[in-house]
Amino acid sequence: MGLMTRVNKGGRLPDPAFWNGKRVLLTGQTGFKGAWCALWLKALGAKVTAIALPPEGKFSLFGLAEVAKECDSRFLDLRDGDGIDTLMKQTRPDIVLHMAAQALVRRSVRDPVTTWQTNVDGTLNLLQALRGLDGLEAVLVVTSDKVYANDGKGRAFREDDPLGGKDPYSASKAACEILVRSMRETYFRDIPLATVRGGNVIGGGDFSEDRLAPDCVRAIVSGAPVVLRQPAATRPWQHVLDCLCGYLVYAEDLALKTDTPRVMNIGPESAHDLPVLTFAQALLAEMACPDLLRIEEEARSVEAPRLALDPSLAHRLLNWRDRLVGGEAIAATARWYNAWHSGQDMAAATRREIAAYQGLE
Repeated sequence: MGLMTRVNKGGRLPDPAFWNGKRVLLTGQTGFKGAWCALWLKALGAKVTAIALPPEGKFSLFGLAEVAKECDSRFLDLRDGDGIDTLMKQTRPDIVLHMAAQALVRRSVRDPVTTWQTNVDGTLNLLQALRGLDGLEAVLVVTSDKVYANDGKGRAFREDDPLGGKDPYSASKAACEILVRSMRETYFRDIPLATVRGGNVIGGGDFSEDRLAPDCVRAIVSGAPVVLRQPAATRPWQHVLDCLCGYLVYAEDLALKTDTPRVMNIGPESAHDLPVLTFAQALLAEMACPDLLRIEEEARSVEAPRLALDPSLAHRLLNWRDRLVGGEAIAATARWYNAWHSGQDMAAATRREIAAYQGLE
């Protein structure tokens, strides 16, 4: 499968007229996607209250992009049901975007208890605290492309395919889907409550463990090679701004239209999926370090060799599609890390990326 470089200049962007002045509760602002989302919501004029655990590690997008300056950022554990309930009563959000999670597959294998408690109990605490709040317009819960029962045949999953999950992370997110459906049918019949499933998100500012782009960046910084465990595995690589664009326009339609589906894939078309080896080679080449690869294939892995999403429902109903495809998404990712590695002001650079994305028309 070759590397494609293309920019889709059509498709829908978040509407500032919708978000301006909205009270938004965002969870997970100290994480990679959540930090980008907090900055974008601020640029759209939203009034954001954000909750999460403190960021991990020496570097984080939350710190480098000074996200705390752009929202009411609080450190609060979703497993603290009383604390979540108090905060919801204080802030009374219009829109809720729930992104906080224990999202690392290999960590979930090492620590399944924390993974299940965070992803399932934490979501339950949040939804329980939202029950009966006046003025709530929509609640969007982010799960994963890994919620499906993956038979390894490589077919792109549709929203009505069976749920599954072999590892604790995937299974906990599938359970989260069932939890949300139960809460929706029991308590949220008059308030749009939905789940959304994104692709394998890439972009600048991800420093998580056991993720390919951050592993490549760490290899460049340290000079040690990045080790590929499944070089032939393919993934639905998707730039973070494409993914968040889908989340935001989906939330708009949930709030404004009564017939919007309550489950949606926000992922790249499967024709643009790339093998791990191809992705790593392209990213390292963009960062001028093409020789930092070592392959050590695992005989057995908890991760599926093929993963793909069918985003046709979002294309048709939301008028959304990825704008950064293949090589362009990789180039945008490398551009952020190159700027960081060269000591640039990443708060300014990250905001420029958001502004530039919105100009792709």
